[in-house]
Amino acid sequence: QVQVIESGGGLVQAGGSLRLSCAASGLTFVNTAMAWFRQAPGKEREFVAAISGNGDRLYDTGSVKGRFTINRNNVANTMWLQMNSLAVEDTAIYNCAAAEGRASKRQRSYKNWGQGTQVTVSS
Repeated sequence: QVQVIESGGGLVQAGGSLRLSCAASGLTFVNTAMAWFRQAPGKEREFVAAISGNGDRLYDTGSVKGRFTINRNNVANTMWLQMNSLAVEDTAIYNCAAAEGRASKRQRSYKNWGQGTQVTVSS
C-alpha cells in the first residue's frame, strides 16, 4: 500500500556531488516526515537527515550538516538529499524512510522504507 523508492546513487570521486531522490506514495505526503539513513560495510546504520511535512529539518551533528541539504516538494510528493564535498567516509547504502508525524533521528520511528541506493566515493 505504501511505497518508498530511492534513486540517484552512484560512483563519485572525493570532493564531488550527488543528489539522492525519494518518492513516496500511499500516504498523505504533506503530513509525512521523510528521512535518510545510511549503512557502511561493517558499521551500524546511522541517521543522516530528516524533514517534516512543513519543512522542519534535522541533521546529523557530525560532518554531514555542513555538506548535505535535505528538501522536499509536497506538490510532486518527492524529497531529496543534496550531497556536496563527498568523502570516502560517505560510502554507504542510503535508505529513504517515511512516517506520519514529526521528523525523528530514530530508526524505529519510521515504518516505511525504500530498497536503498548505493553511494560509492573514491579517493
